[in-house]
Amino acid sequence: MSLTDIKTRLTETATLHGRDPDDIHLIAVSKVQLLERVEAVLQQGHRVFGENRVQEAQGKWPDFKSRFDGIELHLIGPLQTNKARAAMELFDVIHTVDRPKLTRTIARIAEETGTCPDIFVQVNTGDEDQKAGVSPDEVDALVAECRSLNLPLKGLMCIPPVNEAPSLHFALLAKIAARNDLTGLSMGMSSDFDEAIAQGATHVRVGSAIFGARSYA
Repeated sequence: MSLTDIKTRLTETATLHGRDPDDIHLIAVSKVQLLERVEAVLQQGHRVFGENRVQEAQGKWPDFKSRFDGIELHLIGPLQTNKARAAMELFDVIHTVDRPKLTRTIARIAEETGTCPDIFVQVNTGDEDQKAGVSPDEVDALVAECRSLNLPLKGLMCIPPVNEAPSLHFALLAKIAARNDLTGLSMGMSSDFDEAIAQGATHVRVGSAIFGARSYA
């Protein structure tokens, strides 16, 4: 597919479910993609991108930001506490806040610098041992802590288990968000963003469907 195809599909799916397509942010996930592919998407006018690793983003985006106006960068991979400052300097949104220590570190740096990216709390909806994210049973407490620290909390994020129906996890995330008065739902990737939009996604993270297969050389 192309960027145009994905945007058309997003619009059609949103309309089908009675939603305004403008309420859904398409994050082009550019992790481990060739620079020429990323630049081609920038040349088409897209400006919202997602990266998994701080170090990779540091090597890629300062140059692009110097040449293209209006880039909005989202961190969608796990964040180590010792990388928090670097992440906050580069990213506009962090989707993977998942533990009290990280929230406190972000709050401390925000107080020092006077600025803070928007925040999403990552929820491990499948309670998978190998996956980042706060347990569904502990989300409310972490949300409360983010608010007590005056962090700009926008919503919740999840990555459903590979072998389970994603719509069940999207519905769970939406339920948790609603009871916490949160409107942002970062959910849905290349294979399932239609289902995510049906369940209320406000941010969908689409990589290979836009850029093609990733290069892990």
